[in-house]
Amino acid sequence: MEWKIQPYTKDRIPDVLNFERRLRREEDFWQWEVDQAYISAVERSFEDKSFDDAISLLAYNDGEVVGRIDASLIASRFDGSKKAYLDWICVIKSSRHQGVAQRLLESLRQILKERQIDTLIALTVANEEAQRFYKSIPDSVMRDVGIWIDIK
Repeated sequence: MEWKIQPYTKDRIPDVLNFERRLRREEDFWQWEVDQAYISAVERSFEDKSFDDAISLLAYNDGEVVGRIDASLIASRFDGSKKAYLDWICVIKSSRHQGVAQRLLESLRQILKERQIDTLIALTVANEEAQRFYKSIPDSVMRDVGIWIDIK
């Protein structure tokens, strides 16, 4: 099966909203809803310059989004390095185990390589299916434990 990988652009928001709604129909454990606040925040992100270092890709099959990957570039004066943070990778349940996530990750890695980014940092999620995926990624190693700190 061949998927078409496309950048997530503002004109593709309706496709992503359909994807998000399909995700929730196929799996009912998401802790946020596709509501007007979400839609407005996403629309604003395409106008806000602080999102210029965000990379988002969509995997299409038969004109529908079946997966997406989102990353952000991180520049640090600690060691003068530039890295990327993998914020989100998700494939709709009915399209999993067909190579979609691998294709999205491969496309992201190519973009990062073109931008001279040599490290992609990811937090893994607790579910077993995601853990198997992350452990199968070539040239990767589990190193540090992630921590989420809420800024209030």
